[in-house]
Amino acid sequence: MTINDVRGVLKGSVLLPDDDGFEQAATAWNLTVRQPVAAVVEAADVDDVAALVRYARRAGMTVAAQPTGHGASGDVEGLILLRTGLLNDVEVRAEERVARVGAGAKWGQVLAAAGPLGLAGLSGSAPGVGVTGYTLGGGIGWFSRKYGYASDSVRAIEIVDADGEPGRVTAESDPELFWALRGGGGDFAVVTALELDLYPVPTMYGGRVVWPEHRIGEVYDAFLEITAEAPRELSVWINRFQPPGAPPMVTLDLAYLGDTAQGRDHLVRLDKIEGAISDSRGVVPVADLGDITAEPTDPAPSIVRSELLAGLDADAVELLLAKPVEPLINMQIRHLGGALSEPGSGAGASGAVAEPYLLSLLGLGLPHTADATRAKQADVVADLEGYISGRKPFNTLAPGETAAQAFPGSTIARLREIKQARDPQNVLRANYPVLA
Repeated sequence: MTINDVRGVLKGSVLLPDDDGFEQAATAWNLTVRQPVAAVVEAADVDDVAALVRYARRAGMTVAAQPTGHGASGDVEGLILLRTGLLNDVEVRAEERVARVGAGAKWGQVLAAAGPLGLAGLSGSAPGVGVTGYTLGGGIGWFSRKYGYASDSVRAIEIVDADGEPGRVTAESDPELFWALRGGGGDFAVVTALELDLYPVPTMYGGRVVWPEHRIGEVYDAFLEITAEAPRELSVWINRFQPPGAPPMVTLDLAYLGDTAQGRDHLVRLDKIEGAISDSRGVVPVADLGDITAEPTDPAPSIVRSELLAGLDADAVELLLAKPVEPLINMQIRHLGGALSEPGSGAGASGAVAEPYLLSLLGLGLPHTADATRAKQADVVADLEGYISGRKPFNTLAPGETAAQAFPGSTIARLREIKQARDPQNVLRANYPVLA
């Protein structure tokens, strides 16, 4: 049987390089990433996933599952790209505070279903990001300081293993695989659905405050003061932001798991900074969580470099502010800490994040800007060398980086042992495989 013959076995579509629509189907969400795959398969159901994996195993090929294309590395030459976007059902069991989420579902669907019930999953900032990829890679978002990684809130995982056999994995049924999939990426099985804990969010306060660049010193001072004493319910992210063709600005993105009065009390320091261009703070329905940062919803060419910061003080801020943002679009710092630094006994492979801040440097990946963007990112990292820990959260890995950069040595060794035991033929491949 050839890959072309698989068309007769699957209910979903199979696209080969000469077929109309192949290029679009193989495109990653980040348009700077090229995906030279041998075929693109869109599974209609779990049976399709199982049949494809069995075919790949017999043919000596490898399957890379990408529900939405976020987080693609481009390291997929000659592979079969599996799209699971049609497996996008979402079921909320409010009495159990659990959601069963198909592999193709996006966070916006989960928030829309759970929000009216006063519940939320541990989503990121963008509702268009797929739940599965985000969660398998750990998942750090607005609720992480309070509740930890999204991956640590997984109750059960429905999979197709490297033999093409469907199954359901829990802490009791297969603790090793359950541990690996919660934060170690999708290198060990194709995930077809997740069961996730939901959390009570009766009210939430948040928004974005924007100031002109000349207020940047005051805003950074406020950021340091607020994050030094922030309760776990409060997450604050600072952005030194310059959209193409616009003047530079500084913004604070905020989310507080509580009522408006309490949220304003924790952020009263911001009211002392005059000259805000805009201030969207107010009650935020869970379903509208993505409105805080209003991140792009369409694919775009971008280059991102992320680094964990072991600390942040006035000297580090001085280094950050000493040079212009350009040619970058955004220099963002997220406050971490809280539950992220204290994983429970049931934690997955992500492990604790000792570093209190996450730096992300974003620029355009257009042909005439890519080199300058990468040079600027390297320049910022060199300036902050004394503050950068060297580790990166799995979900922030970028093309050219490896899974080993996301984990301590003992963790990556354990992940590699599980990979070799469960998939010795390398039938399955994550965006950032643990054996690379």
